[in-house]
Amino acid sequence: MRSALLREPGGALSVEDVEPATLQPDEILVRIAGVGVCHTDLAGLSGAVPLPLPAVLGHEGAGVVEQVGESVTEPAIGDHVVLSFDSCRECASCRSGHPAYCELFAALNYFGNRLDGTTTLRQGDADVHGSWFGQSSFGTHAVASARNAVKVDKDLPLELLGPLGCGVLTGAGTVLNALRPQAGQGIGVWGLGAVGLSAVMAAKVAGCDPIVGVDINPARLDLALELGATHVLDPAETKDVVWDILELTDGGLHHTVDAVGLGSVIRQALGVLRSPGTCATVGLQGLENEITVDQGHLLLGRTLKGVIEGDADPHVFIPRLTRLWRSGVFPFDRLVKTFPFAAVNEALDAARRGEVVKPVLFPDAG
Repeated sequence: MRSALLREPGGALSVEDVEPATLQPDEILVRIAGVGVCHTDLAGLSGAVPLPLPAVLGHEGAGVVEQVGESVTEPAIGDHVVLSFDSCRECASCRSGHPAYCELFAALNYFGNRLDGTTTLRQGDADVHGSWFGQSSFGTHAVASARNAVKVDKDLPLELLGPLGCGVLTGAGTVLNALRPQAGQGIGVWGLGAVGLSAVMAAKVAGCDPIVGVDINPARLDLALELGATHVLDPAETKDVVWDILELTDGGLHHTVDAVGLGSVIRQALGVLRSPGTCATVGLQGLENEITVDQGHLLLGRTLKGVIEGDADPHVFIPRLTRLWRSGVFPFDRLVKTFPFAAVNEALDAARRGEVVKPVLFPDAG
């Protein structure tokens, strides 16, 4: 197999030959048809999320199962799967339908090793750290946990489905699982990347009105209008975003989504809420990111809640998203621009510059 290796924080990725380690009983080997580039990958590449190196990132993989460990009963060889985050499926959070808050989430998704300390990838006698979100799918193949592999119908466009495993799942799940707006309630979304635009599409599915999108990228504002936003605002073009939204909505919004992670944005997203109202913050600016808020906003009955992975169970939510896509009301594929795997660094740069909402790499498995 060939994978894109990170050898130093902030450095370019190098596509190199690697070998998968012998599968553990609960693991599978997946030939990757397409893998999305997520903001969390960029955080890992920059060092904002510390990783042992060399490492392989990528956590929005979709592909075909080629091998299975001895204890795996599902998925089977030949199945089409979307790879999402890993979870133990046994702790109290997992058993209650909230695997994004798994007690082992950090160890299973961020540490670069299996729980026993071994690596899923090797290069000669040297370890290559994988297990990034239980998959490390920037490559022609990925060693993944069977737990985070979601079987999908074979007539779906497999090469485009990877983003359903994280970015799209996060945005849509934040609206449909965490906020759960009622039809006719207003919602605002700050940051119109893949997560924010997925939140906009989900808000339209939920029947929200108005749907306000906020971003400094004019192209993203235009796309948000096409995908369901009723109003858009560029903070650089207005003196007071909060005042404009309060005036526009005649008293504020019922829900807001922060897909940026800056304190200034979170304060705006709180300030436009009705009482009561809820702001969900999902933007990642690093594992340590101190913010301040006005306590008065909370005392008036407003809630600020953090959401990971859209509070979704991928085995339930990804099939729901594919059904919405089939029905024509959730066109997540409009966010995608495809790149050949050899152009992985160009795809990453396009994502950093905001030129592409969701780059998806097409590895050549030979």
